[in-house]
Amino acid sequence: MDNNALFKLTSGLFLLIAKTDKDNGCIINTVLQVTASPVRIVVAVNKNNFTHDMLKETGIFNVSVLSENAPMDIYKRFGYTSGRDTNKFNGFNSISRSENGILYLTEYSNAFLSAKIIEEKDLGTHTLFTSDVTDAEIISEDTSVTYDYYQKYIKTANTPKTEGKKGFICTVCGYIYEGSELPENFICPVCKHGTEAFKPL
Repeated sequence: MDNNALFKLTSGLFLLIAKTDKDNGCIINTVLQVTASPVRIVVAVNKNNFTHDMLKETGIFNVSVLSENAPMDIYKRFGYTSGRDTNKFNGFNSISRSENGILYLTEYSNAFLSAKIIEEKDLGTHTLFTSDVTDAEIISEDTSVTYDYYQKYIKTANTPKTEGKKGFICTVCGYIYEGSELPENFICPVCKHGTEAFKPL
């Protein structure tokens, strides 16, 4: 099976933000509107993400819809590090707080949604949160980034050179595992994806 086919699905990329005693966010690719009245969305979040634990604790969050002009630094800052180890918003100024007290992006995003979780479903590696949208605002008219656009134009321009190296490369973040065999249950130390995200160099 070619898992790269999944990149062709018309999913976007989003910054999911939560707040407990600190602010934190992570990049996700699953935010879908499921009903119009009431306005409800679902978000799927990897259980390895610190933001996942924050959502379970507080039950509220914001989603910033990333636009095509979001630079690779946004994906690295919010997708390649853990909020358990670092303050992802340290020195980052393109933010504001919505009425629920949670941050949202004021740049590199075309809209944000505030939501309150009403139901959770365990999906194994992820939790699916069904949520009522409590607020929404358009930030700009910039085009929303798709996973396909990210793969072709943002990540490709920032993929490390692999000449002369032997091993496997993560198709999500570009991390290189050097070795002749990828361990069966290997997890990318950067973006936390499993072996299904890796391909041979």
